[in-house]
Amino acid sequence: MRFVRFSAILICTGLLFGCGTKGDDTKKSELALIKTTNPSPSVLDHRTEKNVDMAEGIKEEIQNYKEIYDAAIIKGDKDILVAYKVKHMYRFQMKKIEKDLKKKLEKKYPDEKFTISSDYKIFLEAVRLQEKMKNPDFSRKEANKKLQDIIKLQQEMT
Repeated sequence: MRFVRFSAILICTGLLFGCGTKGDDTKKSELALIKTTNPSPSVLDHRTEKNVDMAEGIKEEIQNYKEIYDAAIIKGDKDILVAYKVKHMYRFQMKKIEKDLKKKLEKKYPDEKFTISSDYKIFLEAVRLQEKMKNPDFSRKEANKKLQDIIKLQQEMT
């Protein structure tokens, strides 16, 4: 009798653990809100090394902020989207952090137009766009249109 109960419990436990795993097919964007994804900066126009260097420089500037733990940067044709996540202890200072970051980036890169957001939805959309940009079938024109849609969404939210 004990053997039957033990076997039944063992089988049920095995089924629960076996069905609970999702596998390796989860994308970064699905986990972007839960854990640090720290995606590398994306540039729509890779023809000039200047654009890539600028995106990397922006990433380094953001990493200097102790309040920020994750950032997605997309450099488009006309705009640069900077979406980031703030550490929980600094949630009450989000507006100040955004203002300081924008001021610092505009001072360092005066010819660029920045859209800066600490909103999770904007961050998630930026990570999704970066994933789509890895696909060779996803055109630069489509990527730029999606970037403009994300920037428009950010402006509507403020």
